[in-house]
Amino acid sequence: MNLLNSDDFWQFACTLYAKPGQQHTLLALQNQQGKNVNLCLLLLYLDSLKLSINAEQLSTLIESIDEFDTQALKPLRSVRRYLKANQETIADYTKIREELLSAELKLEKQQQHMLIDTVNGFELVACTAPDNSALYL
Repeated sequence: MNLLNSDDFWQFACTLYAKPGQQHTLLALQNQQGKNVNLCLLLLYLDSLKLSINAEQLSTLIESIDEFDTQALKPLRSVRRYLKANQETIADYTKIREELLSAELKLEKQQQHMLIDTVNGFELVACTAPDNSALYL
């Protein structure tokens, strides 16, 4: 099997995320259920490629990004939310917000790269109608 490409995954994720309702749905999963948006996107990407993973592989994927999520992405999101709630008191809030969003996007892309590196170590199973998200959600 050919290895998956992180740039192809990034393009898939950006296209899917831009579709009406997707951002809201994915952020609700993140904010209300504690799910990882990039992992959700990867599972949908694998579905689109008609590839299936198992529960053990899903656990490996979660473990592969857990520390990065905890140490990098979640704290940045927390800072961004704090600043937004206090924007009236923060000089140059708009520019700071822009820069934080840019940094967060770069970290999201890095996390997607980590997921692809991990999934490329798996033996994936071809499947006519995979539903990888069902394992996670």
